[in-house]
Amino acid sequence: MRGKVNSKDFDCYLENIWRELPEDKRSLFLCLDSMWFSSYATKVFKPAVLGWIKNKDIFSKKYVLVPIVLWDHWCLLIFCHLGESLESDSSTPCMLLLDSLHMIDPLRFEPKIRKFVSDIFKTEERPESQKLIKKIKLLVPKVPQQRNDTDCGKFVLYYISLFLESAPETFSISEGYPYFMKEDWFTPDQLESFWKKLQTETKDSSESEDTKDSAFSDSGDVIVLGIEKENTNDPAFSDGSFSDSEDVIFCGIEKENKKGI
Repeated sequence: MRGKVNSKDFDCYLENIWRELPEDKRSLFLCLDSMWFSSYATKVFKPAVLGWIKNKDIFSKKYVLVPIVLWDHWCLLIFCHLGESLESDSSTPCMLLLDSLHMIDPLRFEPKIRKFVSDIFKTEERPESQKLIKKIKLLVPKVPQQRNDTDCGKFVLYYISLFLESAPETFSISEGYPYFMKEDWFTPDQLESFWKKLQTETKDSSESEDTKDSAFSDSGDVIVLGIEKENTNDPAFSDGSFSDSEDVIFCGIEKENKKGI
Protein backbone atom coordinates (compact mmCIF):
# COMPACT_ATOMS: atom_id res chain seq x y z
CA MET A 1 0.00 0.00 0.00
CA ARG A 2 2.84 2.32 -0.89
CA GLY A 3 1.77 5.96 -0.70
CA LYS A 4 -1.55 5.07 0.91
CA VAL A 5 -2.69 5.45 4.51
CA ASN A 6 -1.53 2.37 6.41
CA SER A 7 -3.72 0.66 8.98
CA LYS A 8 -1.87 1.94 12.04
CA ASP A 9 -2.20 5.58 10.96
CA PHE A 10 -5.76 4.99 9.77
CA ASP A 11 -6.87 3.77 13.19
CA CYS A 12 -5.19 6.77 14.84
CA TYR A 13 -7.04 9.14 12.51
CA LEU A 14 -10.29 7.26 13.11
CA GLU A 15 -9.86 7.51 16.86
CA ASN A 16 -9.42 11.25 16.56
CA ILE A 17 -12.58 11.57 14.43
CA TRP A 18 -14.51 9.55 17.01
CA ARG A 19 -13.18 11.70 19.83
CA GLU A 20 -14.68 14.79 18.19
CA LEU A 21 -18.15 13.24 17.93
CA PRO A 22 -20.60 14.65 20.53
CA GLU A 23 -21.39 12.24 23.34
CA ASP A 24 -25.13 12.29 22.60
CA LYS A 25 -24.54 10.92 19.09
CA ARG A 26 -22.12 8.13 19.97
CA SER A 27 -24.85 5.75 21.09
CA LEU A 28 -26.11 5.54 17.50
CA PHE A 29 -22.82 4.34 16.05
CA LEU A 30 -20.16 1.70 16.33
CA CYS A 31 -16.86 2.13 14.49
CA LEU A 32 -14.82 -1.03 14.05
CA ASP A 33 -11.11 -1.07 13.41
CA SER A 34 -9.91 -1.65 9.86
CA MET A 35 -10.72 -5.06 8.43
CA TRP A 36 -8.42 -6.82 5.97
CA PHE A 37 -10.73 -9.03 3.93
CA SER A 38 -7.95 -10.84 2.06
CA SER A 39 -7.13 -12.81 5.22
CA TYR A 40 -10.53 -12.96 6.89
CA ALA A 41 -11.32 -16.54 5.89
CA THR A 42 -8.12 -18.10 7.25
CA LYS A 43 -8.66 -20.85 9.82
CA VAL A 44 -6.67 -19.06 12.51
CA PHE A 45 -8.13 -15.59 12.30
CA LYS A 46 -11.74 -15.97 11.21
CA PRO A 47 -12.83 -17.27 14.67
CA ALA A 48 -10.79 -14.51 16.33
CA VAL A 49 -12.39 -11.81 14.19
CA LEU A 50 -15.89 -13.05 14.97
CA GLY A 51 -15.11 -13.47 18.66
CA TRP A 52 -13.79 -9.92 18.78
CA ILE A 53 -16.84 -8.57 16.96
CA LYS A 54 -19.23 -10.54 19.19
CA ASN A 55 -18.24 -8.29 22.11
CA LYS A 56 -19.14 -5.14 20.14
CA ASP A 57 -22.93 -5.53 20.42
CA ILE A 58 -23.43 -4.76 16.73
CA PHE A 59 -27.17 -5.39 16.68
CA SER A 60 -27.90 -2.71 19.28
CA LYS A 61 -26.47 0.08 17.08
CA LYS A 62 -28.24 1.93 14.30
CA TYR A 63 -25.06 2.18 12.28
CA VAL A 64 -21.91 0.07 12.28
CA LEU A 65 -19.00 1.46 10.25
CA VAL A 66 -16.41 -1.02 8.99
CA PRO A 67 -13.40 0.32 7.06
CA ILE A 68 -12.27 -2.55 4.85
CA VAL A 69 -9.22 -3.24 2.73
CA LEU A 70 -9.17 -5.63 -0.19
CA TRP A 71 -6.53 -5.77 -2.91
CA ASP A 72 -4.73 -2.80 -1.30
CA HIS A 73 -7.81 -0.59 -1.60
CA TRP A 74 -9.72 1.11 1.23
CA CYS A 75 -13.50 1.43 1.17
CA LEU A 76 -16.22 1.82 3.79
CA LEU A 77 -18.91 -0.70 4.66
CA ILE A 78 -21.83 0.57 6.77
CA PHE A 79 -24.41 -1.71 8.36
CA CYS A 80 -27.71 0.12 8.85
CA HIS A 81 -30.31 -1.07 11.36
CA LEU A 82 -29.08 -4.68 11.43
CA GLY A 83 -30.92 -5.18 14.71
CA GLU A 84 -34.28 -4.36 13.14
CA SER A 85 -36.57 -6.87 11.50
CA LEU A 86 -35.29 -7.75 8.05
CA GLU A 87 -38.85 -7.26 6.83
CA SER A 88 -39.15 -3.72 8.23
CA ASP A 89 -40.10 -0.90 5.86
CA SER A 90 -39.43 2.09 8.11
CA SER A 91 -35.98 1.24 9.51
CA THR A 92 -34.51 -0.63 6.58
CA PRO A 93 -31.78 -3.15 7.41
CA CYS A 94 -29.27 -2.69 4.62
CA MET A 95 -25.60 -2.28 3.84
CA LEU A 96 -23.89 0.70 2.26
CA LEU A 97 -20.61 0.39 0.41
CA LEU A 98 -18.85 3.72 -0.05
CA ASP A 99 -16.06 3.35 -2.58
CA SER A 100 -13.97 6.12 -4.10
CA LEU A 101 -12.98 4.02 -7.13
CA HIS A 102 -16.16 2.94 -8.92
CA MET A 103 -14.25 2.43 -12.15
CA ILE A 104 -13.02 -0.94 -10.89
CA ASP A 105 -16.49 -2.12 -9.77
CA PRO A 106 -17.26 -1.87 -6.03
CA LEU A 107 -19.48 -4.94 -6.22
CA ARG A 108 -16.36 -7.10 -6.50
CA PHE A 109 -16.44 -6.93 -2.69
CA GLU A 110 -19.95 -8.37 -2.43
CA PRO A 111 -19.19 -12.11 -2.02
CA LYS A 112 -16.79 -11.47 0.84
CA ILE A 113 -19.13 -8.92 2.44
CA ARG A 114 -22.09 -11.30 2.34
CA LYS A 115 -20.01 -14.12 3.82
CA PHE A 116 -18.88 -11.77 6.60
CA VAL A 117 -22.46 -10.69 7.36
CA SER A 118 -23.72 -14.26 7.36
CA ASP A 119 -20.99 -15.23 9.82
CA ILE A 120 -21.91 -12.33 12.12
CA PHE A 121 -25.58 -13.39 12.26
CA LYS A 122 -24.54 -17.00 12.90
CA THR A 123 -22.05 -16.06 15.63
CA GLU A 124 -24.62 -13.91 17.40
CA GLU A 125 -27.11 -16.81 17.18
CA ARG A 126 -29.70 -14.61 15.53
CA PRO A 127 -33.03 -16.20 14.56
CA GLU A 128 -33.02 -14.94 10.95
CA SER A 129 -32.68 -17.60 8.28
CA GLN A 130 -29.84 -17.57 5.77
CA LYS A 131 -32.42 -17.05 3.04
CA LEU A 132 -33.62 -13.87 4.72
CA ILE A 133 -30.10 -12.64 5.47
CA LYS A 134 -29.23 -12.95 1.79
CA LYS A 135 -32.00 -10.47 1.01
CA ILE A 136 -30.27 -7.65 2.90
CA LYS A 137 -29.62 -5.06 0.22
CA LEU A 138 -26.10 -3.90 -0.56
CA LEU A 139 -26.31 -0.32 -1.83
CA VAL A 140 -23.47 1.51 -3.58
CA PRO A 141 -24.20 5.27 -3.60
CA LYS A 142 -22.42 7.43 -6.18
CA VAL A 143 -20.05 9.30 -3.90
CA PRO A 144 -17.11 11.58 -4.81
CA GLN A 145 -14.28 9.73 -6.54
CA GLN A 146 -10.51 9.82 -6.13
CA ARG A 147 -8.37 11.14 -8.96
CA ASN A 148 -5.29 9.02 -8.34
CA ASP A 149 -4.41 5.56 -7.06
CA THR A 150 -3.41 6.51 -3.50
CA ASP A 151 -6.15 8.63 -1.89
CA CYS A 152 -8.64 5.87 -1.02
CA GLY A 153 -7.79 5.98 2.71
CA LYS A 154 -8.30 9.74 2.86
CA PHE A 155 -11.67 9.41 1.15
CA VAL A 156 -12.83 6.71 3.56
CA LEU A 157 -11.88 8.80 6.58
CA TYR A 158 -13.82 11.75 5.18
CA TYR A 159 -16.79 9.52 4.36
CA ILE A 160 -16.76 8.40 8.00
CA SER A 161 -16.48 11.93 9.37
CA LEU A 162 -19.33 13.26 7.24
CA PHE A 163 -21.56 10.24 7.82
CA LEU A 164 -21.17 10.57 11.59
CA GLU A 165 -22.23 14.21 11.27
CA SER A 166 -25.21 13.74 8.96
CA ALA A 167 -26.63 10.22 9.27
CA PRO A 168 -30.43 10.25 9.64
CA GLU A 169 -31.84 8.86 12.87
CA THR A 170 -33.82 6.37 10.80
CA PHE A 171 -32.40 5.10 7.52
CA SER A 172 -34.93 4.20 4.85
CA ILE A 173 -34.35 2.89 1.34
CA SER A 174 -37.82 3.90 0.21
CA GLU A 175 -37.77 7.41 1.70
CA GLY A 176 -34.64 9.53 1.47
CA TYR A 177 -31.90 7.30 0.09
CA PRO A 178 -29.22 8.19 -0.95
CA TYR A 179 -29.67 11.18 1.35
CA PHE A 180 -26.48 13.27 1.31
CA MET A 181 -24.31 10.53 -0.27
CA LYS A 182 -24.12 11.89 -3.80
CA GLU A 183 -21.47 12.76 -6.36
CA ASP A 184 -21.40 16.38 -5.15
CA TRP A 185 -21.25 15.43 -1.46
CA PHE A 186 -17.97 17.32 -1.12
CA THR A 187 -15.32 18.96 -3.28
CA PRO A 188 -11.62 18.10 -3.64
CA ASP A 189 -10.78 21.31 -1.77
CA GLN A 190 -13.01 20.32 1.14
CA LEU A 191 -11.33 16.92 1.25
CA GLU A 192 -7.86 18.47 1.34
CA SER A 193 -8.90 20.91 4.06
CA PHE A 194 -10.29 18.04 6.14
CA TRP A 195 -7.14 15.97 5.60
CA LYS A 196 -4.76 18.72 6.68
CA LYS A 197 -6.85 19.48 9.77
CA LEU A 198 -7.11 15.79 10.69
CA GLN A 199 -3.35 15.28 10.38
CA THR A 200 -2.64 18.29 12.57
CA GLU A 201 -5.19 17.36 15.23
CA THR A 202 -4.04 13.73 15.30
CA LYS A 203 -0.41 14.77 15.65
CA ASP A 204 -1.30 17.14 18.49
CA SER A 205 -3.35 14.42 20.20
CA SER A 206 -0.51 11.91 19.84
CA GLU A 207 2.00 14.32 21.32
CA SER A 208 -0.37 14.97 24.21
CA GLU A 209 -0.86 11.24 24.81
CA ASP A 210 2.91 10.72 24.86
CA THR A 211 3.03 12.62 28.12
CA LYS A 212 0.54 10.22 29.71
CA ASP A 213 0.63 6.51 30.45
CA SER A 214 0.76 4.27 27.42
CA ALA A 215 -2.56 2.87 26.22
CA PHE A 216 -0.93 -0.54 25.89
CA SER A 217 -0.36 -3.02 28.68
CA ASP A 218 2.80 -2.85 30.74
CA SER A 219 3.83 -6.26 29.47
CA GLY A 220 4.60 -4.83 26.04
CA ASP A 221 2.14 -7.20 24.41
CA VAL A 222 -0.17 -5.92 21.71
CA ILE A 223 -3.78 -7.06 21.69
CA VAL A 224 -4.83 -7.83 18.14
CA LEU A 225 -8.39 -9.06 17.72
CA GLY A 226 -8.33 -10.30 21.29
CA ILE A 227 -5.23 -12.44 20.67
CA GLU A 228 -2.08 -11.56 22.56
CA LYS A 229 0.89 -11.29 20.24
CA GLU A 230 4.42 -10.82 21.41
CA ASN A 231 5.59 -7.33 20.46
CA THR A 232 8.55 -8.27 18.31
CA ASN A 233 10.51 -6.42 15.65
CA ASP A 234 8.15 -7.66 12.97
CA PRO A 235 7.52 -4.73 10.59
CA ALA A 236 3.82 -5.55 10.67
CA PHE A 237 3.75 -4.26 14.24
CA SER A 238 6.15 -1.38 13.82
CA ASP A 239 4.69 0.50 10.86
CA GLY A 240 1.08 -0.62 10.65
CA SER A 241 1.60 -2.33 7.31
CA PHE A 242 1.07 -5.99 6.60
CA SER A 243 3.00 -8.88 5.18
CA ASP A 244 1.92 -10.54 1.96
CA SER A 245 1.02 -13.74 3.80
CA GLU A 246 -2.61 -14.75 3.63
CA ASP A 247 -2.22 -16.02 7.21
CA VAL A 248 -1.82 -12.53 8.65
CA ILE A 249 -4.68 -10.23 9.54
CA PHE A 250 -4.71 -7.38 12.00
CA CYS A 251 -8.06 -5.65 12.23
CA GLY A 252 -6.59 -2.77 14.17
CA ILE A 253 -5.06 -2.65 17.62
CA GLU A 254 -7.48 -2.55 20.52
CA LYS A 255 -6.57 0.36 22.78
CA GLU A 256 -7.96 0.81 26.26
CA ASN A 257 -8.99 4.39 25.54
CA LYS A 258 -10.87 3.79 22.30
CA LYS A 259 -14.25 4.44 23.96
CA GLY A 260 -16.42 2.59 21.51
CA ILE A 261 -14.29 2.51 18.38
